[in-house]
Amino acid sequence: MCSDTPMKLVLATGNRKKVTEMADLLRGLPVQLLTAADFPGLEMPEETGDTFEENARLKSRAVAEFTGLPSLADDSGLVVDALGGRPGVYSARYAGEGCSYVDNNVKLLQELQGVPQEKRTARFVAVMVLTMPDGRERVAEGRCEGYITTQPRGEAGFGYDPVFIPQGYDKTFAELGPEIKNHISHRAVALKEMTAILNAECRMRSAE
Repeated sequence: MCSDTPMKLVLATGNRKKVTEMADLLRGLPVQLLTAADFPGLEMPEETGDTFEENARLKSRAVAEFTGLPSLADDSGLVVDALGGRPGVYSARYAGEGCSYVDNNVKLLQELQGVPQEKRTARFVAVMVLTMPDGRERVAEGRCEGYITTQPRGEAGFGYDPVFIPQGYDKTFAELGPEIKNHISHRAVALKEMTAILNAECRMRSAE
């Protein structure tokens, strides 16, 4: 466990819904969570990487360098087999720059029109990178297998949640709600691994 003063940890994202989800998953960890919004002048770097890990590392390094604090970034997206792995790293902007979640879902379902259920397999992937002020980095990855529906279902969540049914369920993430999603999601799996890493960092800090 950390010392009496919790370790400050910056969540390197400007996505408020992602912040809420990550904060909920990290609840109980002996850290003080901050976000990019707590640092005026901090600009998130453009996601120019070819992989989820490269994009997460770009963000975590930029925030750690700017703030001088440990930074945790994730890059995540949807990988659809019938589309050759698309939208992948372009998940957030699949329908174009400035697009909405609805726009992305519409494009995805249009591209899968006529594809039978057995070939609509997909997975959510999340890669998290923790960058410490001294330059040390740790990586965690999570996946959630499932398939794509033929139409959006449910009101909860964000992104592709209304069109993704996780393996072993018959409802979309948007129908299942945060209690179940935050237990089985790609981000939950990655954060479980990252929690162990953060606890180790806390123990190192308290021993100094």
